[in-house]
Amino acid sequence: MKDVLIAGAGIAGSTLAILLGRAGFSVGLFERATFPHEKPCGEGIMPPGVEVLGRLGVREAVGGAPFVGLRYLTGGVVAEARFPRMAGRESAGLGQRRLRLDQTLFDAASATRGVSANAGCAAESIAIEAGRVRGVVVRHELQPARLVVVADGLGSPLRHQLGLDGHPRQRVRAGIRAHFRLPTGSVQPPWVEVYLGRGYEFYVTPLPDGEVLVAALAERGEMRAGAEASFAGWLAEQPALAERLLGARRLNAYLGRSPLASPARAGVLPGVVLLGDAAGYLDPITGGGITQALLSAELLAGYIPWILDNQEPWLSRFDRERRALLRDYELVTRAVLGISRYEWTSKAAVRLMRASPPLFSHLLGVSAGMRGLLPWSARRQRHTTRPLSL
Repeated sequence: MKDVLIAGAGIAGSTLAILLGRAGFSVGLFERATFPHEKPCGEGIMPPGVEVLGRLGVREAVGGAPFVGLRYLTGGVVAEARFPRMAGRESAGLGQRRLRLDQTLFDAASATRGVSANAGCAAESIAIEAGRVRGVVVRHELQPARLVVVADGLGSPLRHQLGLDGHPRQRVRAGIRAHFRLPTGSVQPPWVEVYLGRGYEFYVTPLPDGEVLVAALAERGEMRAGAEASFAGWLAEQPALAERLLGARRLNAYLGRSPLASPARAGVLPGVVLLGDAAGYLDPITGGGITQALLSAELLAGYIPWILDNQEPWLSRFDRERRALLRDYELVTRAVLGISRYEWTSKAAVRLMRASPPLFSHLLGVSAGMRGLLPWSARRQRHTTRPLSL
């Protein structure tokens, strides 16, 4: 019997496996896909996420193109903000292809003593006995474990089996993305750029080797012409972005996803923890998904010794601290979602941010997971291997 079985070897699942294997626990890691593979998702890693990669020892292997903050562009108005300083020094995020990031983390997990990593091998279902999760079924065989971690992404099938799906939202958004290689000699601005339009936003993330990720997010009803045609039509309405992509070569097919939200009714049950997007996800509009997955996995790893020893109090304590970790980030995300719904509110917000760079930088720091929204809600960063309350 394994100490922990992890269903899903994306960012959260592989990170947790690495940390637990290094701590001496036996881990089974199961991923339905094979690596490398493309995903329709953002590719910006915020500064706290970069620090997690450093603590994992994979920062150099991941690579990436640095960016120093965020730049909004709408109707000729530009507002930009740098990330707040961390520990008295400048901070930066990284843009990197998900296929590279996922592959690097999975390879590191596979090489970790105590971790049995399996790609192309899905956890098919949850095994429940006497009201408690006892393991997962893989290739029709029960794999028992002291704890199961469900990290199988947006629309998690295992979360659905557990009855933990949240209520779907009436507002449904969709996203579509493609990668482009810029012409030789093009200068990469050191920002993630956001181009605001009527009912949509473009996000442009710098990547290594002269590449950029261009992702469009919109209300699903705005894509009546089809995702690819909508993408092209919106691009024609953004002359600054069209000029930046002039002569660029598209590297892959457009990939899309809808809905973008993935609510969960609860994050833990006896014998099981939901992690990463499977634990609930609002929207990629503030770009913190990768970083929140890394931070949440690191948080859970610190609780595992106590959860395995006595699940009842420690599962709940972990879940409360995770909610506290994400609370301000989610508040800012909800606010940005509300503002983005109307063109006039989006433009007014950009003008406000342009007039108040310190406010913009502060909110960027909150959405990046670097600070609390209010002085008395400052985040408690935990880089230890045990719960803060001990």
